[in-house]
Amino acid sequence: MRYPNRIVIREVSPRDGLQGEPTAISTDDKVRLVDLLSASGVERVNATSFVSPRAVPQMADAEQVMSRIERRAGVVYDVSVPNQRGAARAVEAGADAIMVFVDASDEGNRRSVRRSTEESLAEAERLIAETRARGVAVAGTVGMAFGSPYEGRIAPERVVRMARRMVAAGAGAIALGDTTGEASPRQVAELISAVLEALPGVDLGLHFHDTRGLGMANVLAAMDAGATRFDASVGGIGGNPFLHNAAGNICTEDLVHMCEEMGIATGLDLDVLVEANRFLESLLGRPLPGKVAHAGRSRVPQILETA
Repeated sequence: MRYPNRIVIREVSPRDGLQGEPTAISTDDKVRLVDLLSASGVERVNATSFVSPRAVPQMADAEQVMSRIERRAGVVYDVSVPNQRGAARAVEAGADAIMVFVDASDEGNRRSVRRSTEESLAEAERLIAETRARGVAVAGTVGMAFGSPYEGRIAPERVVRMARRMVAAGAGAIALGDTTGEASPRQVAELISAVLEALPGVDLGLHFHDTRGLGMANVLAAMDAGATRFDASVGGIGGNPFLHNAAGNICTEDLVHMCEEMGIATGLDLDVLVEANRFLESLLGRPLPGKVAHAGRSRVPQILETA
Protein backbone atom coordinates (compact mmCIF):
# COMPACT_ATOMS: atom_id res chain seq x y z
CA MET A 1 0.00 0.00 0.00
CA ARG A 2 1.04 3.59 -0.58
CA TYR A 3 0.95 6.03 2.31
CA PRO A 4 1.46 9.81 2.32
CA ASN A 5 4.20 11.54 4.27
CA ARG A 6 1.65 13.85 5.89
CA ILE A 7 -2.10 14.16 6.36
CA VAL A 8 -4.35 17.02 7.49
CA ILE A 9 -6.91 16.31 10.20
CA ARG A 10 -10.03 18.43 10.56
CA GLU A 11 -11.36 18.27 14.11
CA VAL A 12 -15.15 17.95 14.18
CA SER A 13 -15.97 17.23 17.84
CA PRO A 14 -17.38 20.72 18.60
CA ARG A 15 -20.00 20.25 15.88
CA ASP A 16 -20.49 16.63 14.82
CA GLY A 17 -19.35 15.39 18.19
CA LEU A 18 -21.76 17.42 20.29
CA GLN A 19 -24.77 17.91 18.03
CA GLY A 20 -26.50 14.69 19.04
CA GLU A 21 -25.77 14.90 22.77
CA PRO A 22 -29.06 14.80 24.73
CA THR A 23 -27.70 16.93 27.59
CA ALA A 24 -27.36 20.64 26.87
CA ILE A 25 -23.72 21.76 26.75
CA SER A 26 -23.05 25.33 27.87
CA THR A 27 -21.57 27.90 25.52
CA ASP A 28 -18.66 28.30 27.93
CA ASP A 29 -17.79 24.61 27.63
CA LYS A 30 -18.10 24.63 23.85
CA VAL A 31 -15.74 27.60 23.65
CA ARG A 32 -13.28 25.89 26.00
CA LEU A 33 -13.33 22.78 23.82
CA VAL A 34 -12.63 24.73 20.63
CA ASP A 35 -9.81 26.62 22.33
CA LEU A 36 -8.26 23.39 23.63
CA LEU A 37 -8.35 21.89 20.16
CA SER A 38 -6.82 25.03 18.67
CA ALA A 39 -3.85 24.52 20.99
CA SER A 40 -3.27 20.98 19.68
CA GLY A 41 -1.80 22.13 16.38
CA VAL A 42 -4.90 21.30 14.34
CA GLU A 43 -5.24 23.28 11.11
CA ARG A 44 -9.03 23.17 10.85
CA VAL A 45 -11.79 23.06 13.46
CA ASN A 46 -15.44 22.51 12.58
CA ALA A 47 -16.56 24.90 15.31
CA THR A 48 -20.36 24.75 15.07
CA SER A 49 -23.26 24.57 12.65
CA PHE A 50 -25.84 27.14 11.67
CA VAL A 51 -28.98 25.03 11.57
CA SER A 52 -32.51 25.41 12.86
CA PRO A 53 -32.40 25.37 16.68
CA ARG A 54 -35.62 23.38 16.60
CA ALA A 55 -33.96 20.65 14.54
CA VAL A 56 -30.64 20.62 16.43
CA PRO A 57 -31.05 22.39 19.80
CA GLN A 58 -27.41 21.74 20.76
CA MET A 59 -26.27 24.19 18.06
CA ALA A 60 -28.64 27.02 19.01
CA ASP A 61 -25.75 29.17 20.31
CA ALA A 62 -23.68 29.12 17.10
CA GLU A 63 -23.28 32.91 16.95
CA GLN A 64 -22.15 33.10 20.57
CA VAL A 65 -19.60 30.33 20.11
CA MET A 66 -18.09 32.03 17.06
CA SER A 67 -17.89 35.39 18.82
CA ARG A 68 -16.12 34.02 21.89
CA ILE A 69 -13.57 31.48 20.67
CA GLU A 70 -9.91 32.50 20.73
CA ARG A 71 -8.86 32.65 17.10
CA ARG A 72 -5.35 31.31 16.60
CA ALA A 73 -3.23 32.26 13.64
CA GLY A 74 -3.02 29.43 11.13
CA VAL A 75 -6.24 27.74 12.26
CA VAL A 76 -9.29 27.75 9.99
CA TYR A 77 -12.57 27.85 11.91
CA ASP A 78 -15.19 26.46 9.58
CA VAL A 79 -18.88 25.83 10.18
CA SER A 80 -21.51 23.58 8.64
CA VAL A 81 -24.71 24.86 7.04
CA PRO A 82 -27.66 23.13 5.32
CA ASN A 83 -29.03 26.08 3.35
CA GLN A 84 -28.70 29.74 2.33
CA ARG A 85 -30.20 31.01 5.57
CA GLY A 86 -27.54 29.17 7.55
CA ALA A 87 -24.81 30.43 5.22
CA ALA A 88 -25.89 34.05 5.68
CA ARG A 89 -25.77 33.63 9.46
CA ALA A 90 -22.34 32.00 9.24
CA VAL A 91 -20.86 34.77 7.11
CA GLU A 92 -22.26 37.39 9.48
CA ALA A 93 -20.71 35.52 12.43
CA GLY A 94 -17.26 35.62 10.84
CA ALA A 95 -16.75 31.99 9.83
CA ASP A 96 -13.46 31.44 7.97
CA ALA A 97 -15.07 28.84 5.72
CA ILE A 98 -18.41 27.17 5.20
CA MET A 99 -19.24 23.50 4.66
CA VAL A 100 -22.53 22.93 2.86
CA PHE A 101 -23.83 19.38 3.02
CA VAL A 102 -26.22 17.46 0.79
CA ASP A 103 -26.98 13.76 1.20
CA ALA A 104 -26.62 11.53 -1.84
CA SER A 105 -29.47 9.47 -0.39
CA ASP A 106 -32.74 11.14 -1.32
CA GLU A 107 -34.60 9.64 1.63
CA GLY A 108 -31.76 10.50 3.99
CA ASN A 109 -31.76 14.09 2.78
CA ARG A 110 -35.52 14.38 3.24
CA ARG A 111 -35.26 13.10 6.79
CA SER A 112 -32.52 15.62 7.59
CA VAL A 113 -33.77 18.79 5.89
CA ARG A 114 -37.18 17.87 4.42
CA ARG A 115 -36.02 18.31 0.86
CA SER A 116 -35.02 16.04 -1.98
CA THR A 117 -31.36 15.70 -2.86
CA GLU A 118 -31.93 17.66 -6.08
CA GLU A 119 -33.67 20.51 -4.26
CA SER A 120 -30.84 20.77 -1.72
CA LEU A 121 -28.16 20.48 -4.39
CA ALA A 122 -29.70 23.29 -6.44
CA GLU A 123 -29.76 25.50 -3.35
CA ALA A 124 -26.20 24.47 -2.52
CA GLU A 125 -25.06 25.65 -5.95
CA ARG A 126 -26.60 29.08 -5.33
CA LEU A 127 -25.22 29.17 -1.79
CA ILE A 128 -21.70 28.35 -2.96
CA ALA A 129 -21.71 31.02 -5.65
CA GLU A 130 -23.15 33.71 -3.37
CA THR A 131 -20.83 32.91 -0.46
CA ARG A 132 -17.76 32.87 -2.68
CA ALA A 133 -18.84 36.28 -4.02
CA ARG A 134 -18.72 37.55 -0.43
CA GLY A 135 -15.12 36.39 -0.11
CA VAL A 136 -15.70 33.35 2.11
CA ALA A 137 -14.36 29.92 1.16
CA VAL A 138 -16.89 27.13 0.67
CA ALA A 139 -16.52 23.36 0.60
CA GLY A 140 -19.18 20.89 -0.42
CA THR A 141 -19.92 17.69 1.48
CA VAL A 142 -21.68 14.77 -0.18
CA GLY A 143 -23.26 12.96 2.75
CA MET A 144 -24.19 9.27 2.67
CA ALA A 145 -21.75 9.02 -0.23
CA PHE A 146 -21.07 5.33 0.37
CA GLY A 147 -24.56 4.13 1.21
CA SER A 148 -27.64 4.67 3.35
CA PRO A 149 -30.08 2.56 5.37
CA TYR A 150 -32.80 3.54 2.90
CA GLU A 151 -31.43 2.97 -0.60
CA GLY A 152 -28.42 0.80 0.16
CA ARG A 153 -25.17 1.46 -1.69
CA ILE A 154 -25.03 4.74 -3.59
CA ALA A 155 -23.83 4.59 -7.21
CA PRO A 156 -20.41 6.26 -7.59
CA GLU A 157 -21.73 8.11 -10.66
CA ARG A 158 -24.30 9.88 -8.49
CA VAL A 159 -21.64 11.03 -6.03
CA VAL A 160 -19.36 12.18 -8.86
CA ARG A 161 -22.18 14.21 -10.45
CA MET A 162 -22.94 15.93 -7.16
CA ALA A 163 -19.27 16.72 -6.52
CA ARG A 164 -18.84 18.03 -10.06
CA ARG A 165 -21.80 20.39 -9.69
CA MET A 166 -20.49 21.74 -6.39
CA VAL A 167 -17.03 22.36 -7.84
CA ALA A 168 -18.53 24.02 -10.91
CA ALA A 169 -20.47 26.35 -8.60
CA GLY A 170 -17.22 27.39 -6.90
CA ALA A 171 -16.61 24.93 -4.07
CA GLY A 172 -12.91 24.94 -3.22
CA ALA A 173 -12.99 21.45 -1.72
CA ILE A 174 -15.17 18.35 -1.62
CA ALA A 175 -15.72 15.95 1.26
CA LEU A 176 -17.25 12.49 1.06
CA GLY A 177 -19.23 11.57 4.15
CA ASP A 178 -19.89 8.02 5.35
CA THR A 179 -22.77 9.25 7.46
CA THR A 180 -24.06 5.91 8.72
CA GLY A 181 -20.86 3.89 8.56
CA GLU A 182 -21.75 1.91 5.45
CA ALA A 183 -18.33 2.07 3.75
CA SER A 184 -15.82 -0.74 3.41
CA PRO A 185 -12.16 -0.36 2.33
CA ARG A 186 -12.55 -1.61 -1.25
CA GLN A 187 -15.56 0.63 -1.81
CA VAL A 188 -13.65 3.59 -0.35
CA ALA A 189 -10.77 3.07 -2.76
CA GLU A 190 -13.12 2.72 -5.73
CA LEU A 191 -15.14 5.86 -4.96
CA ILE A 192 -12.07 8.00 -4.28
CA SER A 193 -10.53 6.83 -7.54
CA ALA A 194 -13.74 7.70 -9.41
CA VAL A 195 -13.90 11.20 -7.90
CA LEU A 196 -10.22 11.96 -8.49
CA GLU A 197 -10.46 10.71 -12.06
CA ALA A 198 -13.48 12.91 -12.75
CA LEU A 199 -12.10 15.93 -10.86
CA PRO A 200 -8.30 15.77 -11.06
CA GLY A 201 -6.60 17.94 -8.48
CA VAL A 202 -9.73 18.44 -6.37
CA ASP A 203 -9.08 19.07 -2.67
CA LEU A 204 -10.74 15.91 -1.34
CA GLY A 205 -11.59 15.13 2.28
CA LEU A 206 -13.08 12.04 3.91
CA HIS A 207 -15.51 11.85 6.81
CA PHE A 208 -15.79 8.34 8.22
CA HIS A 209 -17.93 6.99 11.04
CA ASP A 210 -16.90 3.91 12.98
CA THR A 211 -20.41 2.44 13.17
CA ARG A 212 -19.29 -1.05 12.20
CA GLY A 213 -15.66 -0.90 13.29
CA LEU A 214 -14.23 -0.13 9.84
CA GLY A 215 -13.28 3.50 10.39
CA MET A 216 -9.50 3.11 10.56
CA ALA A 217 -9.43 0.46 7.83
CA ASN A 218 -11.28 2.92 5.61
CA VAL A 219 -8.73 5.63 6.42
CA LEU A 220 -5.89 3.35 5.32
CA ALA A 221 -7.72 2.48 2.10
CA ALA A 222 -8.35 6.18 1.46
CA MET A 223 -4.68 7.01 2.00
CA ASP A 224 -3.68 4.31 -0.46
CA ALA A 225 -6.13 5.79 -2.99
CA GLY A 226 -4.54 9.24 -2.66
CA ALA A 227 -6.54 11.02 0.06
CA THR A 228 -4.70 13.12 2.64
CA ARG A 229 -7.50 15.02 4.42
CA PHE A 230 -9.61 13.40 7.11
CA ASP A 231 -12.25 14.46 9.62
CA ALA A 232 -11.93 13.07 13.14
CA SER A 233 -13.40 13.72 16.56
CA VAL A 234 -11.75 13.73 19.98
CA GLY A 235 -12.77 10.61 21.86
CA GLY A 236 -14.60 9.30 18.80
CA ILE A 237 -17.82 11.06 19.78
CA GLY A 238 -20.44 12.09 17.28
CA GLY A 239 -23.27 10.95 15.12
CA ASN A 240 -26.22 12.25 13.17
CA PRO A 241 -29.10 13.37 15.45
CA PHE A 242 -31.58 12.26 12.77
CA LEU A 243 -30.21 8.70 12.66
CA HIS A 244 -30.23 6.23 15.54
CA ASN A 245 -27.41 4.00 14.31
CA ALA A 246 -24.84 6.60 13.23
CA ALA A 247 -22.13 5.81 15.77
CA GLY A 248 -19.27 8.15 16.45
CA ASN A 249 -16.60 9.50 14.18
CA ILE A 250 -13.13 8.04 13.93
CA CYS A 251 -11.19 9.09 17.02
CA THR A 252 -8.66 11.89 16.59
CA GLU A 253 -6.21 10.57 19.18
CA ASP A 254 -6.32 7.07 17.71
CA LEU A 255 -5.77 8.41 14.19
CA VAL A 256 -2.85 10.59 15.29
CA HIS A 257 -1.28 7.70 17.19
CA MET A 258 -1.62 5.37 14.21
CA CYS A 259 0.00 7.95 11.96
CA GLU A 260 2.85 8.48 14.43
CA GLU A 261 3.51 4.74 14.47
CA MET A 262 3.53 4.71 10.65
CA GLY A 263 5.79 7.73 10.27
CA ILE A 264 3.01 9.89 8.82
CA ALA A 265 3.09 13.48 10.08
CA THR A 266 -0.07 15.19 11.37
CA GLY A 267 1.30 18.22 13.22
CA LEU A 268 -0.96 17.48 16.18
CA ASP A 269 0.09 17.21 19.83
CA LEU A 270 -1.28 13.92 21.14
CA ASP A 271 -0.96 15.03 24.78
CA VAL A 272 -3.20 18.05 24.17
CA LEU A 273 -5.73 15.84 22.40
CA VAL A 274 -5.79 13.50 25.39
CA GLU A 275 -6.40 16.54 27.61
CA ALA A 276 -9.36 17.46 25.39
CA ASN A 277 -10.60 13.89 25.71
CA ARG A 278 -10.44 14.10 29.50
CA PHE A 279 -12.33 17.40 29.42
CA LEU A 280 -15.08 15.92 27.25
CA GLU A 281 -15.38 12.83 29.44
CA SER A 282 -15.81 14.98 32.54
CA LEU A 283 -18.30 17.17 30.71
CA LEU A 284 -20.41 14.29 29.41
CA GLY A 285 -20.03 12.09 32.47
CA ARG A 286 -19.02 8.92 30.66
CA PRO A 287 -15.98 7.25 29.08
CA LEU A 288 -15.56 7.96 25.39
CA PRO A 289 -14.92 5.19 22.85
CA GLY A 290 -11.42 6.28 21.82
CA LYS A 291 -8.64 3.84 22.75
CA VAL A 292 -5.34 5.72 23.00
CA ALA A 293 -6.47 8.21 25.66
CA HIS A 294 -6.90 5.24 28.01
CA ALA A 295 -4.23 2.81 26.82
CA GLY A 296 -1.52 5.39 26.15
CA ARG A 297 1.04 5.36 23.36
CA SER A 298 2.43 2.07 22.12
CA ARG A 299 5.41 0.92 24.13
CA VAL A 300 7.42 -1.49 22.04
CA PRO A 301 9.57 -3.63 24.37
CA GLN A 302 13.27 -3.89 23.74
CA ILE A 303 14.20 -7.04 21.87
CA LEU A 304 16.91 -8.82 23.81
CA GLU A 305 19.59 -10.73 21.99
CA THR A 306 19.66 -14.41 22.80
CA ALA A 307 22.90 -16.11 23.74
